Amino acid sequence: MSPLQVDELPKPSLTPVPIPAPPSVSAPTPTAPPPTTTRRRRLRWALSLLPLLLIGGYAAFDWPTVHDSAVRLAGADPWWLLAGTVFNVLCWVAASVTRQGALPERLPPGPLLASQFAAGAANHVLPAGLGAHAVTLRFLQNQGISIPRATASLALYSLVKPIVKTLLILAFLAAFPGTLRVGQLVPDASTLAVAGLGIACVLGAATLLVTAVRPLRRPLLGCLNSALTDARLLHTRPVRVLQLWGGAAAFPLLQACVLASVGSALGLQLPWVHVIFAYLAASAAVGAVPAPGGIGPVDAALVFTLVVFGAPMVLATGTVIGFRVITVWLPLLPGALVLSGMVRRKML
Repeated sequence: MSPLQVDELPKPSLTPVPIPAPPSVSAPTPTAPPPTTTRRRRLRWALSLLPLLLIGGYAAFDWPTVHDSAVRLAGADPWWLLAGTVFNVLCWVAASVTRQGALPERLPPGPLLASQFAAGAANHVLPAGLGAHAVTLRFLQNQGISIPRATASLALYSLVKPIVKTLLILAFLAAFPGTLRVGQLVPDASTLAVAGLGIACVLGAATLLVTAVRPLRRPLLGCLNSALTDARLLHTRPVRVLQLWGGAAAFPLLQACVLASVGSALGLQLPWVHVIFAYLAASAAVGAVPAPGGIGPVDAALVFTLVVFGAPMVLATGTVIGFRVITVWLPLLPGALVLSGMVRRKML
């Protein structure tokens, strides 16, 4: 057999083999947010606008008071009004210090002060301090505090305030025994009997509710246990004791200084000791009445106590109206805006 020639060998095919192209990577198409997220966003905006709507309705309902306040304060001394505004700003600082003193954990000072400023606006819309407590509760939850411990903190804060106010009244009576006219401020026997009966009914209803409704017993006992545990822990720390009791004492004194500053701006010829004691007595007597921010009952009691101490009715009424302008109406809109901003930023 003859060897094969090179030319006769089969030549390899040089046809290029097609290589499949890699799959094209396209940008992900944006998807619409789920309905739950959209509803939450709308609810957050509604909650942020709700304080403004409530304030607008409240101002429209109480417009004569707003108009009379502006007329009476038009001729007042602006420097004394500025001093009253400064005292009012210090009230929010005192409230923040007291809130911090009611918790062992350290809270951020700036957001805490902003929450108390926002709580002041909410407190003048809902009765019995519910607005301020609701805002503070949401703020504490946002800071990682559990609901039982946050509720216990609010209960301790609410308990310390009347105790401190009573101690301040006793201290004023001991320091100025001959200058304070308390004879007409002391309620008669029938009024004391009615008040005692009301307190007994409230305590009895609360006890009956706890013993009869079993689902409420466990959370209430847990809240009480948390409150007692935190109270014992707080009173082992001198800084927290000073913040809790010192802040609770500073708040009513600063509020009373606002009232005294407005009285000085209007020419009220009463010593500051009398005006401060009048505020302490009036707020302690009817401060528990469930009215938004105490407006109404406290105002009437303030006018009465100032008249008892010798103020003319016109000046006493003007002083209380100016006090409400500085403590309620001036910070109401900025406080509502801060509240709305904190809701939008998920700080509440």
